[in-house]
Amino acid sequence: MKIAVAGTGYVGLSMAVLLSKKNEVVALDVIPEKVEMINNKMSPIRDEYIEDYLKNKRLNLKATLDYKEAFNDADFVIISTPTNYDEVTNYFDTSLVEDIIKKVKEINNPKTTMVIKSTIPVGFVESMKKKYNIDNIFFSPEFLREGKALYDNLYPSRIIVGEKSARAKKFADLLREGALKEEVVVKFTDSTEAEAIKLFSNTFLALRIAYFNELDTYAELKRLNTKDIIDGVCLDPRIGNYYNNPSFGYGGYCLPKDTKQLLANYKDIPQNLIEAIVKSNKTRKDFITDDILINNPKIVGIYRLTMKTGSDNFRSSAIQDIINNLKQKGKNVIIYEPTLKKEEFNGCEIINDLEKFKFESSIIMANRLEKEIEDVKEKVYTRDLFSTD
Repeated sequence: MKIAVAGTGYVGLSMAVLLSKKNEVVALDVIPEKVEMINNKMSPIRDEYIEDYLKNKRLNLKATLDYKEAFNDADFVIISTPTNYDEVTNYFDTSLVEDIIKKVKEINNPKTTMVIKSTIPVGFVESMKKKYNIDNIFFSPEFLREGKALYDNLYPSRIIVGEKSARAKKFADLLREGALKEEVVVKFTDSTEAEAIKLFSNTFLALRIAYFNELDTYAELKRLNTKDIIDGVCLDPRIGNYYNNPSFGYGGYCLPKDTKQLLANYKDIPQNLIEAIVKSNKTRKDFITDDILINNPKIVGIYRLTMKTGSDNFRSSAIQDIINNLKQKGKNVIIYEPTLKKEEFNGCEIINDLEKFKFESSIIMANRLEKEIEDVKEKVYTRDLFSTD
């Protein structure tokens, strides 16, 4: 089959690599540097499996800036463009998704089916069908981690496809054929239910993070041993000993925007919990800020904006709100972030000489402990208890 993939972020590029093992795949992007890197078998994002597959595996994959080249004669067009949350409208900005829909419709290929992988509001697919008078579109959510996107496609927890049809089964089969995991659960739903599955899944993950962060806040203020409490709580098999490591708050591509979008979808629907999950993240970041300010440090050092081990993405990372809080309190903040090749970020000096950064910092904030700062552990402020993400 010929498969087009629009957008080469974590979702799009992992999809393109996965499916190009057994199909012709053309990846579309608007950034020339990314297209050139992919065509030279280099990954524009940090992902161990994507980097390895591009370099060492035989893939039928090319990248292009030309949407007509990508979409012509395509059996499937996978849409994986960004949908950032708009705080003004309380809604995902789906303009890039709609732009791809319009371009596919313009080509007018009757055999093409569009599959949205971008995260979208509940009811979006049905609204697109009516708006553009189309039927060749459905939603299939992704459940990927930053830095492990291809791995999570090779060993998927489940496959959700938002249509009950022959073409939906064909798409699910493509994903199963690309996977290395032998037994993969596949669930077929309508697109609106699939959209809800995505938002409710990520909001539950945010709830779990918020829960253990609030447990940690309680233990800290009561001078209790957080780790012992979490260990004891998680011995209950219904709770489980995973996804329980305290942090500075949830962040990244998905959780902040998905929780807010779900809350917006609850308009006129009774709820307390969903709003609490959203508010809890701000409360946690405010507590972390106050905890830092207790010791009145002269210079606060931020060790990595990325927050997650093995990731090069810091979009919506929790530390950015904490930096803003500290600056509003008049604190001098410096940042160590080797993925940034500039002198400042958000008004803060970037110091990518690690030894100089360690020396100049009165206190070092690290969401996750790394070996390279173990020698100044007495300076490090972290809530990382289990050395996991």
